[in-house]
Amino acid sequence: MSYPIISADSHITETTDTYARYIDARYRDDAPFVVEENDSVAFNIKGMGTIAIGGAAAAGIAPAERKKAMRRYLDLHRGGWDSSHRLADQDRDGVSAEVIYPTVGMILCNHPDLDYKDACFKAYNRWLGDYCDFDRSRLLGMGQTAMKTPQAGIEDIASIKAQGLRGIMMPGVPGIEDYDSPVYDDFWAAAVESGLPIAFHIIAAGGFTPPVRGSKINTFMNHVRGVQDILGMLIFGGVFERHPGLRIVCVEGDGGWIAHYAHKIDRAYTEHRHHLPTGDLRQMPSHYLFENLYFTFQDDPLAFRNADLVNWRRLLWANDFPHSDSTWPTSQSLLEQHTRFVTAEQKQAILSGNAAELFGIDLAALGQKHAA
Repeated sequence: MSYPIISADSHITETTDTYARYIDARYRDDAPFVVEENDSVAFNIKGMGTIAIGGAAAAGIAPAERKKAMRRYLDLHRGGWDSSHRLADQDRDGVSAEVIYPTVGMILCNHPDLDYKDACFKAYNRWLGDYCDFDRSRLLGMGQTAMKTPQAGIEDIASIKAQGLRGIMMPGVPGIEDYDSPVYDDFWAAAVESGLPIAFHIIAAGGFTPPVRGSKINTFMNHVRGVQDILGMLIFGGVFERHPGLRIVCVEGDGGWIAHYAHKIDRAYTEHRHHLPTGDLRQMPSHYLFENLYFTFQDDPLAFRNADLVNWRRLLWANDFPHSDSTWPTSQSLLEQHTRFVTAEQKQAILSGNAAELFGIDLAALGQKHAA
């Protein structure tokens, strides 16, 4: 049986118009904008300074060549901001549809000004809706919320759903208290009722500029720890017990570590819950990890090798286009190697069926294009 391949985590590359054209008039003069200086592409963000983004659109370029090749905005993949070119990028990689996240918007998740962040995200959602209009069956946008308050988050869910976007991308830190607090129960209930999954993406989930020991490259290792902190908080905080239908995606955090993490949280609960404050759970922590949480990954052969040790119905492959970590345009040759470790049923689920179920993707609308 053939099926279309879906990337459960791809990205756009924002332009100046993404914010300035769509943002509330009060913030137009302060909207994030593209700058080209010192042979580098960057975004100027009020309150955060200048953030280089060239490497965030370096898919398909050899690592040693990226800095030289990404000097101007027009050097970046045009499909990142022009959806009329995006389907050709999908075709080249053998992908039929992409769940699309932001680039600059990940960094904005860590902005300290909640009102400014909220204005930027509302502008982004409007822009993204227009971007996806080119082909809603293949371009599946994830809206953003600033989570100023639980009620503001509920309003954002309604707005994001009304715009035809496929899920809600969260900042790592909300405006009040934390996500395991009962004050968020109405928000989680609204998310379940909407049918839209909630997503925590690395970098956006916190730890964008954490303290790092040794070489700066060690910062790269902090990204997974950031999302793990959130997952553990939600599990031990009983969020999934109170909202068993809640579906949360750990985006770009890889999947090879899940089996060990499941063992670790169960052991922590068994051995230490009596002297480390936590509530009693009706199930072991790993139950919620395997049932309520989904995980995207791109170049992670261990996610396939360990599929039988976890709930493989919650694993989602992605190509991360157009970011530097992307497997584009050679995803198919990589998948040929990595999927040797799974059954045909597991392969179809991880490359297609799991994402289709989670995001409400109409596989029939995609046809048999790029069938695996």
